[in-house]
Amino acid sequence: MSYRGMIADIVTFKGHNGDVGEAYYARPAGKGPFPGVVLIHHMPGWDDWCMEATRKLAHHGIAAIAPHLYFRHGPGTPDDLAAKARASGGVSDDQVVGDVAGAMAFLRAQPEANGKVGVIGFCSGGRQTFLSACRLEGIDAAVNCWGGNVVVDDPAQLTPQRPVAPIDLSANLKAPLLGLFGNDDKNPSPAQVDTLEEKLKSLGKTYDFHRYDGAGHGFFAAERPGYRPEQATDGWQKVMTFFHKHLG
Repeated sequence: MSYRGMIADIVTFKGHNGDVGEAYYARPAGKGPFPGVVLIHHMPGWDDWCMEATRKLAHHGIAAIAPHLYFRHGPGTPDDLAAKARASGGVSDDQVVGDVAGAMAFLRAQPEANGKVGVIGFCSGGRQTFLSACRLEGIDAAVNCWGGNVVVDDPAQLTPQRPVAPIDLSANLKAPLLGLFGNDDKNPSPAQVDTLEEKLKSLGKTYDFHRYDGAGHGFFAAERPGYRPEQATDGWQKVMTFFHKHLG
């Protein structure tokens, strides 16, 4: 299902602790009802690519919102704000989960919503998607695209901002999970993906992992050297099929 017309614009949403921030919202033209998806941007920030991906979801019949997770660092380019976020120790897990919850509430409040909401994230956003799906109620489907640091091999990687390895929260995962990974990736490495899959399998969770030979980190992004068109096309098809199966 695809829609040639769409409406896309910057909106405000109420995030963690009631903070009001910006988000990019794109939905199909028409009355709906449409399922909703929160898109969690990658570490480079709230950039052109994440807005392009938001519009891609809208083209396929999904009302999608991409909250700006770095808005508290003030105005600036995605690179500038991502650098500020890293310098401050990164965005805290509590803050991200609160912002995702606020974006979910925004989607469900729209008159064209069908009430179902999924979450998708890329890179750090993939980790945050898994974390949100373990901590928040009301997520109907989750897609982790090459999220690193879900599995933490070195306890020194844990910080006050990110005090728990998401894999340790796996028992709380209620939503079906789709995972897309490149076998040439270093974070997550194939061994870390194996560890996560073994954990989910042992807990009887509903998940579907796909691993791509010849692909590394960020293989969806056409403007980056790691772009792999064949793997990206297949991955996006799996994303859309998964969301329409679980969200309507």
